[in-house]
Amino acid sequence: METHRLKSAPLKCVVLARQRGLCSNVFLMIAAVTRGSRTAVIKKPLPRLKPGWALVRVRLAGICNTDIEILRGYHNFRGTLGHEFVGDVVRVASARDAKWVGRRVVGEINLACAGLGFRDECDYCRRKIPTHCARRRVLGIIGHDGAFAEYLALPVVNLHRVPASIPDEAAVFTEPLAAACEILEQVDIRTHREAAVIGDGKLAQLIARVLRASGPRVVMIGKHASKLRLARLAGIQTQKVSSARARRSNGFSLTVEATGSPSGLDLAQRITVPRGTLVLKSTFHGEANVETWPIVVKELTVIGSRCGPFPRALALLRARRIDPRPLISRIFPLREAAQAIRYAQEPGVMKVLLNAAN
Repeated sequence: METHRLKSAPLKCVVLARQRGLCSNVFLMIAAVTRGSRTAVIKKPLPRLKPGWALVRVRLAGICNTDIEILRGYHNFRGTLGHEFVGDVVRVASARDAKWVGRRVVGEINLACAGLGFRDECDYCRRKIPTHCARRRVLGIIGHDGAFAEYLALPVVNLHRVPASIPDEAAVFTEPLAAACEILEQVDIRTHREAAVIGDGKLAQLIARVLRASGPRVVMIGKHASKLRLARLAGIQTQKVSSARARRSNGFSLTVEATGSPSGLDLAQRITVPRGTLVLKSTFHGEANVETWPIVVKELTVIGSRCGPFPRALALLRARRIDPRPLISRIFPLREAAQAIRYAQEPGVMKVLLNAAN
């Protein structure tokens, strides 16, 4: 797929000019900056590259429920939001990484010891779980500016090349699709003949599709008729959360809670069979008032689940086993990021994207 050469060429000229002392101007980019609950689109300098890092020209970025929760106070983040993206590498800091220039990429959001340049790896990185790195920064979430900008910086070790057959509008879903695939890493899906996904939002839709592609019968339990219809179009059975059938006790050996709300856990505990598995995917700002005794009495296995394998997600997209594009509600230009974030919170809206290339 064609890269944005017209966009990257002026950047290269400015960088070379600055290196040779021919000008003092700082190359600026547009970015949506968040402070508290407010987002403003401003011009700011491009991110600086460290050895082993790449500068990525963002094509599309996705607005996630986590971004909305951050605006409500989750993680007390200040800076540029956004962790779902597809873009082109336009510059690298190290000559050994020159092969990445011009490639269309997506990127893992956790910056760990290797990417941050620490030779003395923390205990988690030594144990090969860099998503829990003791020094971890997270793209657009913890201590590192994200994808709601024309450019972002990431370590090359975080990047994955996007196959030419995957369109941008599908590739931008790689990060949340990988999070859905993480369940397959944590649970032996072959031991479950049917599974329930509680929630009908963006992540829940991807989870249901991933589970269905892996074998078991999948039932999505949700509130919104239009969102449940999207699931049915993908071959997923649905039930309204208000129905007696959806709330019956001990119905599923595997339940995934992905409502994005504290209320989902109570229902998840109820419908999971004794000694069943309950996977928690929701992140939200605030406390959850939940009875924990069903976990003990029913001897439930409760698994927290977060980031997941990018190669597995890209393989599903490349093989067209999952097409997330029907989940897109609207695409806004980056300059309208504040309006896009407001729109993303309206009832019935699914995935909202920001186009940073225009």
